Amino acid sequence: MNFVHIYARVLALLKPERPLAIVLALANIGLAGVGFIEPILFGRIIDVLSNTAGLSSDESWAQTIELLLVWCGAGIAGILAGILVALHADRLAHRRRLAAMALYFEHVLSLPAAFHSGTHSGTLLKIMLNGADNLFGLWLAFFREHLSTFVAVLALLPLSLYLNWRLGLLLIGLIVVFALVSAIVVAKTEKAQGRVEAYHSELAARAGDALGNVVLVQSFVRLALEARDLAAVMERLLKAQFPVLNLWALMTVLSRMASTITIIAIFMLGSWLHLHGQTSVGEIVSFMGFATMLIGRLEAAMGFISRMFFQMHSLGEFFQVLDTEAAVRDRPGARVAGHLRGDVAFQHVTLSYDDKRPAVTDLTFEVAAGKTVALVGPTGSGKTSSMALLSRLWDPQSGRILIDGTDIRDFTLESLRSNIGVVFQDSAVFHRSIADNIRIGRPEASDAEVEQAARLAEAHDFITRQSQGYNTLVGERGVNLSGGERQRLAIARALLKNPPVLILDEATSALDAATEARIQKALDALMQNRTTFIIAHRLATVRQADLILVLQNGRAVERGTFDELVQQGGLFADLVRTQFQGAH
Repeated sequence: MNFVHIYARVLALLKPERPLAIVLALANIGLAGVGFIEPILFGRIIDVLSNTAGLSSDESWAQTIELLLVWCGAGIAGILAGILVALHADRLAHRRRLAAMALYFEHVLSLPAAFHSGTHSGTLLKIMLNGADNLFGLWLAFFREHLSTFVAVLALLPLSLYLNWRLGLLLIGLIVVFALVSAIVVAKTEKAQGRVEAYHSELAARAGDALGNVVLVQSFVRLALEARDLAAVMERLLKAQFPVLNLWALMTVLSRMASTITIIAIFMLGSWLHLHGQTSVGEIVSFMGFATMLIGRLEAAMGFISRMFFQMHSLGEFFQVLDTEAAVRDRPGARVAGHLRGDVAFQHVTLSYDDKRPAVTDLTFEVAAGKTVALVGPTGSGKTSSMALLSRLWDPQSGRILIDGTDIRDFTLESLRSNIGVVFQDSAVFHRSIADNIRIGRPEASDAEVEQAARLAEAHDFITRQSQGYNTLVGERGVNLSGGERQRLAIARALLKNPPVLILDEATSALDAATEARIQKALDALMQNRTTFIIAHRLATVRQADLILVLQNGRAVERGTFDELVQQGGLFADLVRTQFQGAH
């Protein structure tokens, strides 16, 4: 994205408040108009007072009063416009900043797992915060400086040429110098600044890694090493940043030199023209005012270009994330699923994450509502990928998945996923209270319902031992809980959701044998009259499944009940023999 494109997109985000933005824009145009009216009036007053037209004293005084009244009117209009901008520009910028953060946040959460696996969360957070702050600064500067600067420059040039084309050419020359210097510096430093922003992203990612793994850092005595690595990135960042800063400093010096030369040239040329009767003292004064104003505006524009340049890559990253399309979205006309029975059918389903190596290949099976299907097989055989397809975390490249006879792509994502409960192998929790983490399953649930779900999941006893019971904060990533406690919260969450379709992804893997036996009873009750998919490596947990699918390289190579598969003497029988022999 280039400079103009990014700035246009920044302004386009103001669209939800277009009426107020237009009013503020008109107020800025008014402020700009007052700015270049004042030098003209000042010059006219000087000409009247110097009596260049041979007027009488009374006539000179009358014209002076008339010009001063016009000046007062313009000044009052400028004050009112300034009050309007001062009152509402900040409020508008603050509102849109938060709206932009919300837009980014919701969009990032909707993006597929492939995006998140390839982008560090610390980098995404850095992009959101820096982008929102830069948007705020640009919106505020647009209404306070940028628009009035553009209007003033565009109006000053024809006006100055109209008043005196010779002096006007000097102002045009100054603008040309500013434009050329800016273009050259931007062209020479754009790639270098891109490298600087890449180092900023690397800093955010490294810091996020270290802060998110404090126990690992301390356990392996990596504090000094992590700090040294971070300092090395900072050193590379500064090494890349300083040449950019040097060129922009040179641009500032050259621009101010051009401004000083222009002022002197206007005074010299104006004096020569006045001595030859080709301009008045008032016109010279007006042009000096024009030049001073124009230099101020150009320096403001230069500051804007400089800030925009250093923010451009950050804003580009912000918009690049917003432009990333979700791989899975609602179809046009998708309908709300309602409460489903749970008849599930996979019909020749194939999925590839990279269009090269399939994760699931031609998977076909049917399961009636209320039945239990177990997916077993070596690591990487496609078990979790198959269930990701059922939840529409991905869509297959070919084939289709039906629930109650309807292609799941014909349901809205929200209504489909509300019918599916998941207990993950890695039980993720928010840095919120225990009750809030259980309520993820059903936010409107009462305290009594939360407690009942916790009891069924064998979680109530350990929760009541916490310092604040159900209101205890679990810490970032559940650091205040053991792995087994986190997994019991995940089971309580699924129990509370009470969905017709249930996915258990190694749901009891983090529990000791005694606790697993108790929770298995709760899971057995939960699985009653629900379509349940069990992803398991521990084959003892799938003995009672109605159907076991044995996956290898994304294909279902065997299927049947536990006893049937053992008798076949194939891959499943080998897995069972290996596990049970290992247990002894």
